[in-house]
Amino acid sequence: MLQVRHLAKRYLDTPVFSDVSLDVAPGEFVAIVGESGVGKSTLLNCMAGLDSWDEGSVQLKGQDLGVLGDDGRALLRRRHVGFVFQAFHVLPHLDVAQNVALPLLLLERPDATRVEAMLAAVGLAGLGARLPQQLSGGQLQRVAIARALVHKPSLLLADEPTGNLDPSTAARVMDALIAQTRGQGASLVLVTHSEAAAARADRILHLNAGGIRAG
Repeated sequence: MLQVRHLAKRYLDTPVFSDVSLDVAPGEFVAIVGESGVGKSTLLNCMAGLDSWDEGSVQLKGQDLGVLGDDGRALLRRRHVGFVFQAFHVLPHLDVAQNVALPLLLLERPDATRVEAMLAAVGLAGLGARLPQQLSGGQLQRVAIARALVHKPSLLLADEPTGNLDPSTAARVMDALIAQTRGQGASLVLVTHSEAAAARADRILHLNAGGIRAG
């Protein structure tokens, strides 16, 4: 599904991480943990080809992201990758259903029934016509999960998806995230500071400036 080999990233002369190698199998849930500033979010962005790297390689579904141009990477992401971010990144001028439908529209595959089914699956049935400002933080994060999974991606990347939520709401969001990812057979890579969230993964990896290790 996803293969990272000897990946290194620097900002000018300052190393962010180096010699990072990992595999994510189809359907596997991997949590990446580490101290603030070690480059967890940057690594996640590299996995999707959103950020560049200085050494090593990233392969997604057998395709080497390093040899693809910007358009090729964007098309691969659009088809096969979903994102869930800590800051939600919902569009305030679109209602909930329109936000969730965006990946399908980009693929020119509009499907209102699929959107409604995803909203129901994450516990937001009947809220499609509401605007984002009418929802709670936990509800907004579930909108982000529905949007990330509506096009049935092979890989879901989640960057601190519970970081802005209280523990009870965070647990419900993780329930929805894991249930829907497992239900679709997608791989999940979660970057988190939450021990509770990481503990639910199939495997936990610890990132530091020198590389990544199992823990």
